[in-house]
Amino acid sequence: MRYFVTGATGFIGKRLVKKLLGRKGSVVHFLMREASRGKIPALLEYWGVPATRAIPVFGDLRSTMLGLSKDDLKTLSNKVDHFYHLAAVYDMMADADEQFAANVDGTRHTVELANAIAPGCFHHVSSIAAAGMFEGIFREDMFDEAEGLEHPYFATKHESEKIVRADTKGAWRVYRPGMVVGDSKTGEMDKVDGPYYFFKLIQRIRQLLPPWMPTIGLEGGRINIVPVDFVVNAMEHISHQPKLDGMCFHLTDTDPMRVGEVLNTFCRAAHAPTMSIRVNAALLGFIPKSIKKGIMSLTPVRRVRDAIMRDIGLPDGMMTFVNYPTRFDSRHTTQALKGSGIACPPLAQYAAPVWDYWERNLDPALLIDHTLRGQVAGKVVLVTGGSSGIGLAAAHKLAEAGAITIICGRDQAKLAEAKKAVGARGFALTTYQADVADMADCDRFVQLLIERHGGVDILVNNAGRSIRRAIEASYDRFHDFERTMQLNYFGCLRLTMGLLPTMIAQQRGHIINISSIGVLTNAPRFSAYVASKAALEAWTRCASSELSDVGIKFTTINMPLVRTPMIAPTKLYQNVPTLAPEEAADLITEAIVYKPVRIATRVGIAGQVLHALMPRVAQIVLNTTFRMFPDSDAAKGDGKKAPQMSSEQLAMQQLLRGVHF
Repeated sequence: MRYFVTGATGFIGKRLVKKLLGRKGSVVHFLMREASRGKIPALLEYWGVPATRAIPVFGDLRSTMLGLSKDDLKTLSNKVDHFYHLAAVYDMMADADEQFAANVDGTRHTVELANAIAPGCFHHVSSIAAAGMFEGIFREDMFDEAEGLEHPYFATKHESEKIVRADTKGAWRVYRPGMVVGDSKTGEMDKVDGPYYFFKLIQRIRQLLPPWMPTIGLEGGRINIVPVDFVVNAMEHISHQPKLDGMCFHLTDTDPMRVGEVLNTFCRAAHAPTMSIRVNAALLGFIPKSIKKGIMSLTPVRRVRDAIMRDIGLPDGMMTFVNYPTRFDSRHTTQALKGSGIACPPLAQYAAPVWDYWERNLDPALLIDHTLRGQVAGKVVLVTGGSSGIGLAAAHKLAEAGAITIICGRDQAKLAEAKKAVGARGFALTTYQADVADMADCDRFVQLLIERHGGVDILVNNAGRSIRRAIEASYDRFHDFERTMQLNYFGCLRLTMGLLPTMIAQQRGHIINISSIGVLTNAPRFSAYVASKAALEAWTRCASSELSDVGIKFTTINMPLVRTPMIAPTKLYQNVPTLAPEEAADLITEAIVYKPVRIATRVGIAGQVLHALMPRVAQIVLNTTFRMFPDSDAAKGDGKKAPQMSSEQLAMQQLLRGVHF
């Protein structure tokens, strides 16, 4: 048999052509733009046939008679047994003009060609969207009954099918596939559309919550999802059956699932928590449109909605289809496929390969450079307190990634040693002597950075001072609170505010503040330290709210206990599990790459939740640890060796790993 196919290079078309070429002695002529000539060798390899069996015909969907030459028209005239029209826009979020040009005008030009060459049968691939938002069951013999065609995708699919029905002079058949997803065996898909838009949301939930955690979601209408291999197999089989001309076939799932269950099926495939409680989205319909329109016209509400939709990857207008009202009767299709063994498999059988293929090949995050080098190469990054500990470990990583890495510190000898260590590995490091706790020196340093480097792109406020001393031992040591606040809050603030004007002028900048897990857990004996870091966090929350629309991002890292020179005076910490400086530096690189608002450990978050929900219980737990772990010898003015820890102390510090005791 001889075939002519438009859209042969598309997701469905390419597979249909391969199926047609599987018929003995078959020859397929396929429409192709001249600009796509280079794709022919790859197509022939995919189809596994020589050029004599898959023959390109050059033209354009936008041209009358598809722009075919007279020679091509002569070659094809009365010699095509089956003409398949698949070329169209299958994206509900595509531009309206693009959809009308491809779906309506393209179909009109295709029908003109079919009438000219008089094929045995014209097969038009439409969509269940041709029914619009019909309320109830839409049969295969229904067409004019379609309603709710305001959306351009629905309108163009309906109009193109109308052209086929009204203008085709010879025999025709129409196929309306459901929402087509990847192959049921391999999961292969070529784009993100339909249910795929929700995959990013599922992925985010999986990252935040364990699989056993119940969640709340929406329950919507029934959506009809079909794998591409079912569509291709069904279409190829039905198109070769006799006495079916002038009929329409719904290539759909006979038992469609509601939106909530579809999402749960993919949640299970992704090993994400499922929505055990699902709120019926139809309840939103009781809210008058005037009220919803009024609420959405408020700028803050609109911005929040847009930010959430953008963050989870849902295009504007997608939620309109959550309450999809149409069910599809497919008795003609079922009868035509009887005895063939072709049937739409249940979603649960192929959700796993569909999810796996998306995550490995289509996840938008794959297109983002998540390497540290991709984020900092050629950018100016300042790390305060960078001559040792966390700051120096971060400086090594930044310099290696190609950043213009700058560190500052008070000790010139340590700065020189740090520069030598980084240089020995073949990387560059710029050092400046500066005392961040001195406001005048901060101003001098800021001016120097602007003059020599034009400011900084990323500021890591790492310099800090920690004091572990009970309040009972601090009555006559008010200067502990003053000097801690001076560096941890005022110094960071002075430096940040000095560098912000250039960041705002450039409409970009990232400020990373190294805070403490103690701010979340309210660790006893660290009242001076925690208060200074809490002040910085409070200022950061205010600043981020003011500057979020001018390209400035803030990240707070609630750092757990890290083995650095800062904790060395506390001998108790020699027996406590802590992060290595390199592990702490990894949290800084994570902040630079992903730019979250906050990075915290699960223990820290659990502590914050406990304080919020059961503050009395939190006080009892922390008071117990306060009495269990005494003041250090350094706090008492002694310098003895590290004390032996009791089994109770060991158990507590293992349970609350990373918490300051």
